[in-house]
Amino acid sequence: MKFKDFLDCKALLDIMDDDDYVRKYKFILQTKFEEMVEWFITKKLGVTTRLIPAYASKNRRIWLLDMYLIIERERGHRYVTENNLWPMIAKDMGFEYSDGELMRLMYAMYLDVLVYYYKFKTIQSKACEKEITDVKEVSVSKMDLRSSRSEGEDIKQDEGEDDSQEVVGSPKEHYAFFTNDGWNEIKTRRRIRRTFDFNRARTTMDEANESVLKHSRKHDYV
Repeated sequence: MKFKDFLDCKALLDIMDDDDYVRKYKFILQTKFEEMVEWFITKKLGVTTRLIPAYASKNRRIWLLDMYLIIERERGHRYVTENNLWPMIAKDMGFEYSDGELMRLMYAMYLDVLVYYYKFKTIQSKACEKEITDVKEVSVSKMDLRSSRSEGEDIKQDEGEDDSQEVVGSPKEHYAFFTNDGWNEIKTRRRIRRTFDFNRARTTMDEANESVLKHSRKHDYV
C-alpha cells in the first residue's frame, strides 16, 4: 500500500476496526502505519520536524500503532485526558506510569491531527451517503405516487399537484428532500461540507506541542 492521498490513509485506518486482522498482520501493519503517519505529517501538513520512527529517551522505541489502538480502545484522546489515564496508557505500552506525560506529548506530535481529520472525513462521508439515500427514497416515492395515480386515483387532485407546476427553487421542491430530517440536520450537513483547514491544524498542533513541552517536567524526551 502506497500513500498518495488521504483516501489511502483512511483505508488503512478503517482496517484497524478489525481486531482479528490487526492481530494476524500486526508486524506488517506497524510499518505501514508509520509510513502513513510520516506521509500525513510531511506531505499533508508540511511539517518536517517529526522524526519517524519515534523514540523516547534512552533510545526507547514508541510504536505509534500501539498508541493509536490503545487510545481508541479507551474512547479517544479527550476521554483519556479528562480522566487522567495517560499513566495507564504508558504502562500498557511497556513504559512506566511516570511516562504518562511523554505519551501525551507523543500523541500530540504524531497522531492528534491525523485522527481528528480521519474522523472528520468519516462523518462527512456518512452524511453524504445519507443525503444520497434520502434523495433516492424521495425519487422512488414520487415514482410510486405517479404510478398509483395513473391507475385511476383522484385525477383532479393529481392535476392540482402535477409536477409540471413545480418551479425549480420553489419551497415545495426544497422541502421535499428534507421532509424527515428537520433544519438542525440541514445545518449539520452544511457544517460538515466545510473544507478542513490544514493551516489551522498545523498551527494548533504546534501550539499544543509548545504547551506540552512548556509544562512538561521531563524536557529530555525529544
